[in-house]
Amino acid sequence: MKNITLMLNGKKETIYFEEGDTLLYVLRDRMGLTGTKFGCGYGVCGACTVVVSGEAVRSCKVLFKTLEGANILTIEGLANGKKLHPIQQAFVDANAVQCGFCTPGIVMELYALFSKEPDVSNDRLKEVLSKHLCRCTGYESIFNAAKLVQKNESYAKQDKKDFERAAKLAREYMKE
Repeated sequence: MKNITLMLNGKKETIYFEEGDTLLYVLRDRMGLTGTKFGCGYGVCGACTVVVSGEAVRSCKVLFKTLEGANILTIEGLANGKKLHPIQQAFVDANAVQCGFCTPGIVMELYALFSKEPDVSNDRLKEVLSKHLCRCTGYESIFNAAKLVQKNESYAKQDKKDFERAAKLAREYMKE
């Protein structure tokens, strides 16, 4: 077994892994973070999306050994205790959760998107959401939730603050 040190949901962690382990496998089976879903296993459906150093990635396609020093955020690290993150709350408010299987991946995709592009266009928003397969076919409510996030400036501003704070913490911890 090998190990690497990285930031996981705001905490510095040293994690052991086998050579061919994917990020998805380590998150779910070693770390018990089951909010990240195993969907297609080929990076197509988006259910396993997490944020790695500010980018939304399909965790089933990322070899864990490539993540030394990375800052990883999963759906478990998004809420503040029992208080939902504004993106999560927008999904509740817009009734966009359907069965919930694909929801964590979509929320993480939107987190990464709004952290960089809080004023994203409708076309760009649809393009990003089209990367996720929802079998409940609830795309309209998902789009409405995303627009609700964008409409409420505090949602987008909070995302940017969270991202900047996490990036700063990651830089500080990794210098130790």
